[in-house]
Amino acid sequence: MGKKMKKANLSTSKFLAGLQCLKRLYLQCYEPELAGEPDVKQQAIFDQGKEVGLLAQKAFPSGVLISEDHMHHKEAVTRTKELIAEKSVPAIFETALNFDDILIRIDILERLPRNKWRMIEVKSSTKTKEYHLPDVAIQKYVLEQNGFKVSEACLMHLNREYVYDGKKYNLKKLFTIDNLREEICSFEYELPQYLTEQWEILSLTKAPDIECGSQCSYHFDCEFYSFCSDELPLDWVGNLPRIGKKVDQLVEMGIESIHDIPDNFLLSETQRRACECVNKNKPYYDRDLKDEIAALNYPIYFMDFETLFPALPRYAGMRPYDQIPFQWSVHVQRNQKSKLEHYEFLQDNENDPRDAFITSLLSVLEEHKKAPIIVYSTFESTRLDDLSRWFPKYAKGIDQVKNRLWDLYQVIRSNVYHPQFYGSFSIKNVLPALIPDMSYENMEVADGTQAGLAYERMIHGGLGSKERQTLRNALLEYCRQDTMAMVKLLEHLKE
Repeated sequence: MGKKMKKANLSTSKFLAGLQCLKRLYLQCYEPELAGEPDVKQQAIFDQGKEVGLLAQKAFPSGVLISEDHMHHKEAVTRTKELIAEKSVPAIFETALNFDDILIRIDILERLPRNKWRMIEVKSSTKTKEYHLPDVAIQKYVLEQNGFKVSEACLMHLNREYVYDGKKYNLKKLFTIDNLREEICSFEYELPQYLTEQWEILSLTKAPDIECGSQCSYHFDCEFYSFCSDELPLDWVGNLPRIGKKVDQLVEMGIESIHDIPDNFLLSETQRRACECVNKNKPYYDRDLKDEIAALNYPIYFMDFETLFPALPRYAGMRPYDQIPFQWSVHVQRNQKSKLEHYEFLQDNENDPRDAFITSLLSVLEEHKKAPIIVYSTFESTRLDDLSRWFPKYAKGIDQVKNRLWDLYQVIRSNVYHPQFYGSFSIKNVLPALIPDMSYENMEVADGTQAGLAYERMIHGGLGSKERQTLRNALLEYCRQDTMAMVKLLEHLKE
């Protein structure tokens, strides 16, 4: 840093980055190579957003697309002006404009009577959110500075209540359009001030010195977090459970280490317990933990699901973002000394997996109708609710299974803490801390998002039989690891 930089442009995404953190904006413009590689989750979100955006265009059947990409903005602006002049064009997709070095692309610009326009920003969310307002406002600002009369400034999003019939999307029901003209008024008043601030930052010869804090993950995870947090200690105050904006208070007080947090600083019981564990460098186990575990009777089942949650509903009866269960793993321990038994299911064709998923699962679980079923979080319970809604004929059996669930996550959260949890009770953090010889490192599929993407590739990726088999094995190994992790954690907690 410190070298003379070429003058930057602003865009909608960079402007929003600047609202989150001015250092993030600066690094995006001048030091983008310092960003971490986009992870599979971020890429999946981007891909889904693109898919939703393309479908939204079909709601305006005579609209015309500006085909020039973001690397050819000047040409896109020229094409935009040509289409604006063509009165017969009712809507323009990916409208390109600029004003005062602010470059924008508007998802949908609809022509209205009397030379007025409706601008529509398309999002793959299921409702308008607070951080969408600046997104719409900056685009409306550039439009108006270009002389457009903006009658409506809208956000188009998915309707969570829409139920797909399994045949063809009803676009009028699938999407909802919210006119945000009134909602963005207060932000529009402050917008010039924000722009002045961002241009001042971009005139600096090095990035502003901004400490890590709650802004790093406020609405969006910053791609520069690894760079900015590289020198943070393992006992950083941000590594307390659900610390949220309290981390900003501590940073403002000049406190980086958990060891330095004052006794009178307001923390939750769980956060204070975590502080004590870090200070003593030893784990905590509540004295009532063994009694809670002793109440479990054999046989004991351990259950985990893997799902895919596409923005667009895929099968009949589904809504946007309904999760598709495609895989389960169950370990069974008959008694304290018996050998573990393992059962599993993984859909490996393009058919709707839901019916086969629940029927195969119930056939395994119904052998002992009162045996406890260990899960990690409420995730499996919620997915069972979905399956009961889709397939009422299985509702009775599903309810019986739900009544047997025993949430190991809640038990650990309430009774256990280890300094190496680093503030998270995710099984990915808990397992290696309590069972050092088990972890998810170096696994081809290592988390739920990766599992969903691997399933998509296996089913729809056009892979050869060998590649499909490799992915199938990786998925089976991962799901099996999740239930085995619960087996080992319960064994550890009994000791």
